[in-house]
Amino acid sequence: MNTEKATLKDGRTIEFVHDQPRSGTMKEVYFTPDRKSVVCFYKDPCAGSDANRLQRLQMILGAYNPTLPQSHGGAAQNDIEADYYRKLFCWPTGIVVQPRFGLVTPAYPSNFFFPTGPVWLKGEEKNGMWFIGPKNRKWFEKNQPSELGSLIQHFSLCLQIARAVARLHNAGLAHSDLSHNNVLIDPSKGMSIIIDIDSLVVEGLFPPDVLGTKGYIAPEVLSTIQLDLKDPKRKNPNARTDQHALAAFFYWYLLGRHPLDGRRIPPGNTAEEQDLLAFGSQAIFCEHPSDSSNRPEEKQYVPCSALGPLLYDLFIRAFVKSLHSPSDRPTALEWVRGFVKTWDLLIPCSNSSCLHKWFVFHNSTDIRCPFCGTRFKGTIPFLKLRAESRPGQWAMDGQLAVYNQLPIFKWHIYSRVFPSPETDRTRQAYCVFHEGKWFLVNEKLTSLTSPGGNRVPPGQAVELKDGAQIRFSQEHNGRIAEVQMIRS
Repeated sequence: MNTEKATLKDGRTIEFVHDQPRSGTMKEVYFTPDRKSVVCFYKDPCAGSDANRLQRLQMILGAYNPTLPQSHGGAAQNDIEADYYRKLFCWPTGIVVQPRFGLVTPAYPSNFFFPTGPVWLKGEEKNGMWFIGPKNRKWFEKNQPSELGSLIQHFSLCLQIARAVARLHNAGLAHSDLSHNNVLIDPSKGMSIIIDIDSLVVEGLFPPDVLGTKGYIAPEVLSTIQLDLKDPKRKNPNARTDQHALAAFFYWYLLGRHPLDGRRIPPGNTAEEQDLLAFGSQAIFCEHPSDSSNRPEEKQYVPCSALGPLLYDLFIRAFVKSLHSPSDRPTALEWVRGFVKTWDLLIPCSNSSCLHKWFVFHNSTDIRCPFCGTRFKGTIPFLKLRAESRPGQWAMDGQLAVYNQLPIFKWHIYSRVFPSPETDRTRQAYCVFHEGKWFLVNEKLTSLTSPGGNRVPPGQAVELKDGAQIRFSQEHNGRIAEVQMIRS
């Protein structure tokens, strides 16, 4: 093993294996001998003399760093938050000054590499395009279907991406190049990780190094790309362009097609000119509700409305109402809330061969999986969650589609609890189908109250009947669940 030493800005040294590097657009990457970290050298020989780049990297490692607690010079409030975001970002840990300018980052966790497969696949990074491209997806469906994961795992990784981007934006940062290249995903485990953190944008302080990746670049950036870099009319990557890229990633990944890539071909002398128009000034959502000119090529496709009303509204806002109006785009935090609330509407598909395995319950008159077409047969207890808006007045503020072994958490029980990195994830209760009846089984709740007003202690259950009202907790902000039995 041929190893060399790199010297960091703070005086530390780190060994790296000097063999064939992984080469990207801007950097060459070498593993440390234990393969827990990588040393990344910039290809640009002048990178180390760029004072702006050095200042940016120092801020990224310190004051902007959500993977390091404030007590150690980072941005995380505590160790719990730092540990949470350490799993969502591949965040730099050091600046290299010798033998060349570069940085040190953690190596991607092993599950973000394909462990098995043919020569062209084994050991490759789980770039999102492996799962988005139709040809690749068909290969996985036939040969390694377990790598594709299920819809609930897709929701999990999308929620993680939205949380990570929301954390950046809340700190005044922007990634500037969110795409399948810089967001690695593991659908089989429902995990994601954002990489290439060293080029974060801070408007007015640290400008973008790149414009983005094809398919994710916002229309306003493409529409002004011909203007001089210093022209005030030119639009460059920022948090609002991240919001476009985020919506494009979710749509493309969850539905298997690009939101702006339909059958319409704009006028242009070359394919490049046509792309600039199709994804720029003349971009049209392929599911635009009043303009069908850019509908998908395939005759039958799963529409975004199949993902439920909350996500549908966010997609309409992203690609219709604010496609060319950046200030109106859904924020990353809105996507977080959309996925969290829609997660509560997921139910399992009864078709054991369905690749998605789950679907969103949103149409009580025709309950069927939109991915395989299997119709649901049976009874679904639907819980309408109500919170006390003022003394004696209860307003609906959530809903749960019940399936066997559905877990109930504190964010379902209490109206002012949201599943954040620090939220207690201990299961409080669960729903079960037993001997032809549905029950809510109490595990941790101290004041669960039956429809008849009786306390249901931990270890006991209350039956879910149509019209019944069950109070999850008598504590402040405790919700009431109104049961509606839906039969199909």
